[in-house]
Amino acid sequence: MKTKVLTAHVPLPLADKIDSLADRLERSKAWIMKQALAAWVEQEEERHRLTLEAMIDVDNNNVIDHQSVQAWAESLNTGTPLSVPC
Repeated sequence: MKTKVLTAHVPLPLADKIDSLADRLERSKAWIMKQALAAWVEQEEERHRLTLEAMIDVDNNNVIDHQSVQAWAESLNTGTPLSVPC
């Protein structure tokens, strides 16, 4: 697999944590950074997918009004919570 070098300036406290992790895990700092970056990219891709899915729901008027959700949430602290709104 081809690779590309990326450079980033990080705050010293974060760099120190990366150094500590690398030592503790007996891995290189590059390995730590690659794992962290891959996890973040995957998380952002999932967030984007869920946002697009939610926008389709809104376009299809498949939504729950705010008042229903708020009433349900407030009922959770009572002896008789409401059913989850649909």
